[in-house]
Amino acid sequence: MTEFVSDIRVIPHSDSDIFRVLSDLRNLELIKGMVPEDKIKDFNFDSDNVSFTVDSIGKVTFEVTCREPNNLVAFKSVRLPFDIIMELHLLSLNEKETEFSMLVKSNLNPFMKGFVEKPMREAVDRISEALAKLPYDRI
Repeated sequence: MTEFVSDIRVIPHSDSDIFRVLSDLRNLELIKGMVPEDKIKDFNFDSDNVSFTVDSIGKVTFEVTCREPNNLVAFKSVRLPFDIIMELHLLSLNEKETEFSMLVKSNLNPFMKGFVEKPMREAVDRISEALAKLPYDRI
């Protein structure tokens, strides 16, 4: 299984505020303007699904598969030629700081891995960076 892991980021908000926002995908509408559209564009959201377009991959849709309060929001890809699992991990450091990381896993054959590895790494980094900057206490 191929894994793409973001840097661990410390977000200056409580795990409960972050989980509340990330567990309802409609709140992710706020990151649309924070992710450069040269690689990732056409974001669409509802409470349980998010979709966007990644150059060289096409439209990617994820649906929520698991919500563990203040700890994890997990997603699975829909209608792709390979499965992708995305996990947003939270770890409370104290009342006002939370470690955040994003993990993407997929069973890619060698051809597909060579084709999507760079855009997937870029997508994971850009999306995790945008999520870390959200004003969670004001959403």
